[in-house]
Amino acid sequence: MKGRFEAYEVALQVAEALTPIIAAIAQHDPDLAKQVRKAQASVVLNLAEGACRTGRDRNHHYRVASGSAAEARGGVRLALVWQYITREMAAAAEPHLDRQAAVLYRLVNPKR
Repeated sequence: MKGRFEAYEVALQVAEALTPIIAAIAQHDPDLAKQVRKAQASVVLNLAEGACRTGRDRNHHYRVASGSAAEARGGVRLALVWQYITREMAAAAEPHLDRQAAVLYRLVNPKR
C-alpha cells in the first residue's frame, strides 16, 4: 500500500481505542472479546487488501470492512448493555467508531 490511506489509518486508530475495551470485555466474556477483536482486525486487513486491488474486487473488500466495522461497534454496544464496560469507556471509543463508519461509508458509496 503506497502513501497514506485515510480509511486504513482511521481503522488502526479504532483498533488502538478498542484495546482497553477488549481487555475489559475479556474479563467477563472471552468469546465476545475475541469477536470484537476479530471484527476490527477484519476492518484493517480488508482495507489493506482492498487498497491493492482494482474494480469490483476492491469494492468487495471495502464492503466487508464496513460490515466488520458495524460488527465491532455492535460488540462494544452489547458489552455496554451487559455492563462489561463503563459508559466512559464506550464514550471514549464512540468518536473513533463514528469516524470509521463515515470513512467506510464514503468508500462503499463513492460520489458518482
